Amino acid sequence: MDPISSIQIKKDTSFAIMLEAQKRNYVLYYMESNDIFYSKGEIYGNTKIISVKQDPKNWYKFNQKNTINLKLLDVILMRKNPPFDLQFVYITYILEFLYKNDVLIINNPKSLRDYNEKISTLSFKYAPKTLITCKKQSIYLFQEEVGDIILKPLNNMGGASVFYLKKNDVNTSVIIDNLTNYQNNFCMIQEYIADIIHGDRRIIIINGIPIPRCLVRIPIDGEIRGNLAAGAIYEIQNLRKIDYDIISSISPFLKESGLIFVGIDIIGNYLTEINITSPTGVREIESAYPISISSILLDNIENILNKKHFKEISIFNKI
Repeated sequence: MDPISSIQIKKDTSFAIMLEAQKRNYVLYYMESNDIFYSKGEIYGNTKIISVKQDPKNWYKFNQKNTINLKLLDVILMRKNPPFDLQFVYITYILEFLYKNDVLIINNPKSLRDYNEKISTLSFKYAPKTLITCKKQSIYLFQEEVGDIILKPLNNMGGASVFYLKKNDVNTSVIIDNLTNYQNNFCMIQEYIADIIHGDRRIIIINGIPIPRCLVRIPIDGEIRGNLAAGAIYEIQNLRKIDYDIISSISPFLKESGLIFVGIDIIGNYLTEINITSPTGVREIESAYPISISSILLDNIENILNKKHFKEISIFNKI
């Protein structure tokens, strides 16, 4: 994961999972990306055994340092936040050696590498009209066709560098230059979805099955970004029929790809992201309803480890 010293435990999903795992008497081995290495056909980690507690001033303690062969672990959770850079890619290559040798890694390292969280939505009919390009003229032509547009980079999170452009906006040229690095880098351009005023819906999916309540992030006045990091407020709402329709269309892909723990984003009736690197939103949902998403996740992990085929944990019994 990213450095635990920098997290906000009130809303950190990784921390929630660690608390639940500790409650089940798991031994927690903490690693950051640069702690993992390949040597002579084996994958090792410079690990710290960690304990955690719900204390905003002192939420973790390192108890013991070990360099271990990672194939000895039962499960590895890859919880590295974007940006998706070469360091992230290299880690997926290294972890893939373990995955191919039947170490359960969530999520599948190959899928983490192969499926960009924004581009992967384009395989499904619920994606909005989209252009991926680095060429300024192509963006102008797309805007002429669809009207107001959203521009965003392909490898960031939290609403960073997301722009809303109306036709004839005087800032269009400089924004395109900035995002594309003067027509050298690809970016994503999509039609503006007016339903963003009603919120960006984060839905958690575990082993292909959705949590039936979602985090709806509503932009504040003067904003179009439904990201908590951008100041959005949130509500917890039940899933709608269209949400279930979208989930039904992508669940087979998620399961086949080894994407056990996923957070999708829906604006209006459109699928805008499939978050697989480090899905968040768990603590906000848990704070509003008596449901332990972390418990559901670990139940499913244990179910997979125990090789209980064709049996899935019922989310509804957990609510």
